[in-house]
Amino acid sequence: MIVVTRLNRARFAVNPDLIERIHESPDTTLVMVDGATLIVLESMDEIVDRIVSFRARVLQTASSSGMRL
Repeated sequence: MIVVTRLNRARFAVNPDLIERIHESPDTTLVMVDGATLIVLESMDEIVDRIVSFRARVLQTASSSGMRL
């Protein structure tokens, strides 16, 4: 999960595997695979960086626990 912030400053977690696309014009909008749209304060670059970090953490955890990938 990655943590993002709504425009009203409420924070929530999103499963990045369920994000279909990200738009930035001017607000950043996450379009989910079910068609839901979420408008967040973070920039598109920040969201992408958080997804990359999340995936790296998953791989590192799997590797350190001896799981075969």
